[in-house]
Amino acid sequence: MSTPQGLAILGSTGSIGRSTLSVVAMHPERFRVAVLAAHSGWQAIVEQARQFHAATVVLVDPKAAALARAALRDCGSASRVESGADALAEAVSGDDVDVVMAAIVGAAGLPSTLAAVRAAKRVLLANKEALVMAGQLLMDEVRHAGAKLIPIDSEHNAIFQCMPAGYLPGEIARGVIRVILTASGGPFRNTGVGKLAHVTPDEACAHPKWKMGRKISVDSATLMNKGLEIIEATLLFGLPESKVDVIVHPQSVVHSLVEYADGSMLAQLGAPDMRTPIAQALAWPERFSSGVQSLDLAAIGRLEFEPPDHVRFPSLRLARAAARAGGTAPAVLNAANEVAVQAFLDGRLNFTAIAAVIDKVLQRLDSSPVKALDDVLDADAAARRVGLALIELEPGASS
Repeated sequence: MSTPQGLAILGSTGSIGRSTLSVVAMHPERFRVAVLAAHSGWQAIVEQARQFHAATVVLVDPKAAALARAALRDCGSASRVESGADALAEAVSGDDVDVVMAAIVGAAGLPSTLAAVRAAKRVLLANKEALVMAGQLLMDEVRHAGAKLIPIDSEHNAIFQCMPAGYLPGEIARGVIRVILTASGGPFRNTGVGKLAHVTPDEACAHPKWKMGRKISVDSATLMNKGLEIIEATLLFGLPESKVDVIVHPQSVVHSLVEYADGSMLAQLGAPDMRTPIAQALAWPERFSSGVQSLDLAAIGRLEFEPPDHVRFPSLRLARAAARAGGTAPAVLNAANEVAVQAFLDGRLNFTAIAAVIDKVLQRLDSSPVKALDDVLDADAAARRVGLALIELEPGASS
């Protein structure tokens, strides 16, 4: 029997992290949990560390780390607890880690993802912002270090599964002429455009198919998640923005498609459950059980497809413009979106003003080349400053 692989789960207390642990629990002979990491959710991560006998626990928040350290010591756990962003990067680079699930949400996940890539780990990328922000810099690091990058987003994982045998992201797939990302359309697919300004955060987070965190749920409601995925796809699969299409598919059964030069179109189908792409990436290049229920097409009955409504979803247009501009533009787009979505969730901005703020930030900050990580981080910080200032002036803002 082969030695179990050391697994680091960054963002272990989030939905992707929890789903990863549920798959790992089915295959204890294949994996040992080397690192569990989160920002501040110490109680949840203590329970995870006890259940999976994690060697190292990292909490970015020092106060949360101190509480976790005391709790684990009191229950006799041998888990070592570290704190801070530097400890996170160091933990994923260790010799006891073979595979890294990068699932920390937002820009905060970028440094640890880069550290894992530079250490030539197999990186399962669930943090789309890391790729959107760092873009070509991250992909260049993948090639330079000899890391293997496997996407976890259901759409990009579906494309990966439909690529030619032996393909790895970062390469150009011979014979592929187009990829098509599917979108559920979110909770407002049929909502009148005039009503969108008045929708609430709870309504925006009520996704019809997927159970996700609040930030990504809002991105799904605006279709910015699909805009970010367009940028990701250009980088992962070596395609221009014009060769990455989006189609609305309310049933969320077809997760994406790949079109070949001979007219063939391959699609990956499955129940809307993130354990499927997680299991595919963990087992790659093999397959093993994910615990997901088998898809019953007869029960579903019909699969529908329609073009996205760009009036209802202006974020798609903004993301495509950022993809074409390249450089720091995607980082600016992502940062502006993060602050605008947070303002909406906090009740300080209405739903339609999210896209308006992003548009204005993109207009005010010119794209510049990305030569190092500092270029990305500077653009991110500038976009956040401008975005926060604009939110206070935005007609859709509320006190």
